[in-house]
Amino acid sequence: MVFGARVWKTGIAVALALYISAWLEFTPPVIAAVAAIFAMQPSIYRSWRYFLDQLQTNILGAAFALLAGMFFSQNVIAIGIVCIIVIILSLRLRMEETIGLTLVTVVAVMEASGEWRFALNRLLLSLIGIGCAFVVNVLFFPPKPKEQFAAQIGSIFSKMSLLLRTVISNEIKETVFREEKESLRNSLKSLSEKYRLMEEEIKKLKGSGSKRIRELVVYKQKLLVMSKGLEVLEAVDEHYFQASPSAETDVCFDDHMEKLIKYHEHVLLKYDDKLKETSSDGLEIEAENEQFMVDLLARYSEQPNGMLRLSIVAAAMYDYGHQIARLDKLVEHDHRGETEEREPLEILLKSIRLK
Repeated sequence: MVFGARVWKTGIAVALALYISAWLEFTPPVIAAVAAIFAMQPSIYRSWRYFLDQLQTNILGAAFALLAGMFFSQNVIAIGIVCIIVIILSLRLRMEETIGLTLVTVVAVMEASGEWRFALNRLLLSLIGIGCAFVVNVLFFPPKPKEQFAAQIGSIFSKMSLLLRTVISNEIKETVFREEKESLRNSLKSLSEKYRLMEEEIKKLKGSGSKRIRELVVYKQKLLVMSKGLEVLEAVDEHYFQASPSAETDVCFDDHMEKLIKYHEHVLLKYDDKLKETSSDGLEIEAENEQFMVDLLARYSEQPNGMLRLSIVAAAMYDYGHQIARLDKLVEHDHRGETEEREPLEILLKSIRLK
């Protein structure tokens, strides 16, 4: 288990909520603590969105609970019916994530048996907890999905390239391969979530300028390429060895896999601006990727045994290379876009210096 910033921030938010509740003499403070736990979100946008949604659904839930409490007091059936109504309303408002905490508020308010002062006390406790979580999330180690995405790409590629380099040669132990492949699959799920958080941050909070849109497109393609790499591993594991390939076929597939991995690494380094401008072999790899698939299809008529399974693996490798080539073009377009945006600014600065 990784103890990240969110773990520490949750603890700080709970402590702050309890302290403020005690300072304001609101009881029971545990409601504020529970609200703070529920309200801690993985991004600033989601924290703000959650805060607004909870404000609406909690006020709505508290109003229903207060009204029901006046007529039915602490009747357990009435509490259950009000909870059902609040759940339906939250779903209708498309605020599913707020249901848990809103129901805590509903039960706490109905416990007050229609006393509006107690009901207001319970509602304010929930809002204190939500507010504390939002403030702590923004001020203490604010989430940075973009930086986290970029860092995670590097570590996932290292793990994936090792598996791809050894899967055809069958050098890695079977148990190790299974464990590493499952770890890679989980890492890609986490990376996909990071992308969604980053997309929300850029589109909802920071606007959608051309530079940010280009970044999103490149990052989305990076994620797709990683997924295609996992598909290659799955195809090799499922079909390659069952086709009983010859030693010559092993060499052919292994060599082409190595070229694709190096090309992938090359494009990632290019995006990070770590390569010389003259360092480019994208067109050659694209042509070799096409030729690899053509050669395999030509060999089918000569030796059809096992070629159907090998063609599935080859198709996965071809698609992996094709998506890398698309990523390469997007990276070049992104770099050209940055240059085009900088040039007018540089010209303006020069004219100001001349004056």
